[in-house]
Amino acid sequence: MLYHKLIKHPTSKEWTVFIHGAGGSAKVWYKQIRAFSENFNVLMLDLRGHGKSKNIESPNNYSFEMIADDVVEVVKHNRIEKAHFIGVSLGSIIINQIQVSYPDIVKSMVFSGAITRLNIKSRVLLRIGRILNPLLPYMALYALFAQIMMPKKNHELSRTLFINEAKKLMTNEFNRWFQLTARLAKHLNYLQEFKTETSGLYVMGSEDHLFLEPAKEIVRANKNLTIEIVPNCGHVVNVEQSEVFNEVSIAFIHKVSAA
Repeated sequence: MLYHKLIKHPTSKEWTVFIHGAGGSAKVWYKQIRAFSENFNVLMLDLRGHGKSKNIESPNNYSFEMIADDVVEVVKHNRIEKAHFIGVSLGSIIINQIQVSYPDIVKSMVFSGAITRLNIKSRVLLRIGRILNPLLPYMALYALFAQIMMPKKNHELSRTLFINEAKKLMTNEFNRWFQLTARLAKHLNYLQEFKTETSGLYVMGSEDHLFLEPAKEIVRANKNLTIEIVPNCGHVVNVEQSEVFNEVSIAFIHKVSAA
């Protein structure tokens, strides 16, 4: 089972489950712990191969379904019937997969720097990555991706945090996760085919040049989804503009809970 940590609220019955992105760990949520634990019960976890879950025995090939199953196993183990799922970057894909596979446990969804569809730039980036993957050390490739995704000076904290966490991965583990990119575009289209009535909030940085426009398109097409665009902010909103992210996300969850 994945490593996880519970922070229980003395009175709230609402649960929030935090899912990090590829190469990260639960540490990417360090600016959320206090604010969310003052309002809700909190479940933090490390995905397979990451952080304190890195010693889990794994198959050679990963799938988004398998990763979603890992998360749901932890949720059910802790007898959480329904939860608000909060994800960053690739974690947003895992939440959408949980929504498809286990809709009954998803009360709402909050996405920081969501990956919904691939634009031309992101498709080209992944294609170049697959060419370079056999030639470069995995950290050189990861650092290159981080620099392209978060290129500005105000993105430096997010970029450094993700690179430092990724250093804890083993090469084989990085390759298992990177192999998912070969079918990423197809899988994202598959997930979007499933219409849901579950409320969702996209919190996106105005400088997220790879994923902002696709997220806006998804929100326009779904009445149950809303978007908050944070000015002067890159991909990892919960780190770069944590106070804004916390404020809008907590208000959204309270609104869903009261409905």
